[in-house]
Amino acid sequence: MRHRILLLQATLLLCCSTLLTASGVISHNSKAAPNDTVVPVPYKVGAPNAVDEVVWVVGDEPILKSDIEVTRLQAMQEGLKWKGDPDCAIAEQLAVQKLFLHQAQLDSIEVKDSEVAQEVESRIAWMIQQAGSREKLEEWRNMSLTQMRLEMRDELRNQILIQRMRQELVKDVTVTPAAVRRYYQNLPVDSLPTVPTTVEVQIISKVPPADPEEVNRIKTKLREYTDRINSGETTFATLARLYSEDGSARQGGELGYMPRAALDPTFAQVAFNLTDPNKISKIVETEFGFHIIQLIDKSGERINCRHILLKPKVNQAAIDSITLKLDTLISEVKEGKYTFEQAAPFVSDDKNTRNNNGLMSYMNPETGERTSRFEMQQLPTDVARQVAGMQPGDISQPFRMINEKGQVVVAVVRLKSRTDSHRASMTEDYQVLRGHVLNVEKEKFIHQWVVDKIKTIYTRVPEQYHSCSFQYEGWIK
Repeated sequence: MRHRILLLQATLLLCCSTLLTASGVISHNSKAAPNDTVVPVPYKVGAPNAVDEVVWVVGDEPILKSDIEVTRLQAMQEGLKWKGDPDCAIAEQLAVQKLFLHQAQLDSIEVKDSEVAQEVESRIAWMIQQAGSREKLEEWRNMSLTQMRLEMRDELRNQILIQRMRQELVKDVTVTPAAVRRYYQNLPVDSLPTVPTTVEVQIISKVPPADPEEVNRIKTKLREYTDRINSGETTFATLARLYSEDGSARQGGELGYMPRAALDPTFAQVAFNLTDPNKISKIVETEFGFHIIQLIDKSGERINCRHILLKPKVNQAAIDSITLKLDTLISEVKEGKYTFEQAAPFVSDDKNTRNNNGLMSYMNPETGERTSRFEMQQLPTDVARQVAGMQPGDISQPFRMINEKGQVVVAVVRLKSRTDSHRASMTEDYQVLRGHVLNVEKEKFIHQWVVDKIKTIYTRVPEQYHSCSFQYEGWIK
């Protein structure tokens, strides 16, 4: 159940702009309101003759009734409600997003395909960690990873554009220490922001090696598939559907048009070098397993190809061997032979942490800054389970987990620090308080910018929305 709750959170983040919460729209109080028709436009949403409706127009961009309903449904799934009339609040915030996207176009704000691909992969990796495996995620979402990537791409591109436009607008907004002190001198204690419990965690993880005989078995299978395809006995797509261990098996191994940055570097190097759709690549080894690849088409900097993925089975003996080695490492750290920080760069297979003394980190979506301070729900499930009962300096026993590549790994974690939830204070949490005041000032600036922007852009708001209590004035002209 916790996996599903967390994945719903991820879905909400992927499909709703951060403006929804940043502007204080979501709350625990709302009331229903009718949504009358305006301009019928045919579209398909689960029914062959369904009709959508244009309910607002901002500039030359329509806001459809379906947009509002999808956003409302996602909020309901997450258990969130909207302040006031949800139809009014949702429509307004979708309109605000259109303003930012319009301004981003005017200012020639660009988002590279590689940036979108990186963000998609980051979200996919996080969702895999929460679900426990690629297979579980695909089962729960009832779609392949390829379909998830395609579903996320346009929305994430818009999210990045909106975030970048907001950052550009407020880049010169600053606050002084004196302004921070003045802001909080007049606030009662119970109005101070609460700093949630955060932890810093170091990790060492090892990928149990596959037995050489198992690797040879996998390679032999892939060679057999290549021979069967080349002989005309069957097609690549058929074998992919039958045998590939990747979610793309449902589409005959087809990945869809992908930029190089969205693919594993080794996989991409081989795939982009393919020129003949009738030829099958050599066997390619990546962190996911072993592949053979078939070119479908190239379009500019994107490639569409099929692949078959087979993963060597890791036997229990290899897992036990790694577990024993990590047990020995823990003992030696506790004996003072070396520190956890010294061991991580030489022992860990985790590329994301081993060059940082094992310290885990992530990109904070609100600030755009990388931080090592996690709230518990932000940690991978298996790591959070270990950390929950630990004290700073404690090292866990070795445990199995699924990493972001979908691999079975054996890991140990060390709790570097824990900061319990508390009311922010000027002496201990100045940076937190400064950030809070800075955000307040930025939101004031953004609010005024939106009001001014509304004055300069064409908007059409139907009559049934004229009685709405909007956050921004000027929509109705």
